[in-house]
Amino acid sequence: MAANGPSEGFSVNARCLAFHGPLLYESKILKTYFPNEKNAGIDIEQIPEENRAAVAYLIHYKGWKSSWDEWLPQERVLRWTEENLRMQRELKNEALQQLRNKKVGGSGQRELTPTASTAVTSSSQKRKESAKELTDLAKATKKTRREADEKDEEYFSHLDVNIVVPDTLKAQLADDWENITKNSQLVKLPRSPNIQEILLEFRTFYMKRRLGNAETEILDEILAGLQLYFDKSLGSILLYRFERQQYLEVTRGNPGKVPSEIYGAEHLVRLFVSLPGLLSHTHMDQQSINVLKAHVEELLRFLAKNQKTYFVESYINSTPAYEAISRGL
Repeated sequence: MAANGPSEGFSVNARCLAFHGPLLYESKILKTYFPNEKNAGIDIEQIPEENRAAVAYLIHYKGWKSSWDEWLPQERVLRWTEENLRMQRELKNEALQQLRNKKVGGSGQRELTPTASTAVTSSSQKRKESAKELTDLAKATKKTRREADEKDEEYFSHLDVNIVVPDTLKAQLADDWENITKNSQLVKLPRSPNIQEILLEFRTFYMKRRLGNAETEILDEILAGLQLYFDKSLGSILLYRFERQQYLEVTRGNPGKVPSEIYGAEHLVRLFVSLPGLLSHTHMDQQSINVLKAHVEELLRFLAKNQKTYFVESYINSTPAYEAISRGL
């Protein structure tokens, strides 16, 4: 797809299209930056260092809160033309099609994607198939988790991933690891809000952008898929050894509930740290991964902005009896 891109003459308040992740959104130019010029009224420290060597634009995405305004390099900002509007529609359609694809050409295998089989699909057979695929994935990663259990620090080092985790959540993960593996503390369960409630609140927040039908369907598929990923992988790869006894107790005490109805943001963030490794077991192509990555990173930023609401302030101390049982697991 050819693009009719911007020139250095883009003016302030100009209507444009800007890339956010793999998709294009209607936007407006708030400020322009030119290297080696005075750029009055611009705090250069607000511009990412990698964007300072060339022309950059401060972008406001139409319908989004100003907290999402960001400096973009000129290659990510396109002129408002029929050609680029057509490309915007094509990118939406391609992304939706990639997420709908379920077959790997000629192999006979189903493609494992984070596509939802719950809220966005009416076929119970498809729900069963997706659940089975994720169960198989969780089993395939048990060995990796067991090896990591032998050295919890090694598991924590998996923060070096392709998905960008905000610094505040990295600190949260560090505290989480220390509280559990070093201080023998636990997150009090069940959590409120739980993961299902958090994902629903994120959807409400995201929908304020007045998305089209295709983008809404992509969002719903990804969120329901993430919930399914969490439910199927928690017991196998997302828990520290010290938490396993609590997992057994809380699941027995809440019959009929899935983990995403019991656990909260503390454990959800761990899923995103492990997600690149989980995706390595799938046949997702780069386009699908890019779409998923863009949504996950937005969800992470949403969690970071609402950290005081979604994360516990303190962990609970375990009893001597619990410690004795858990150490034997």
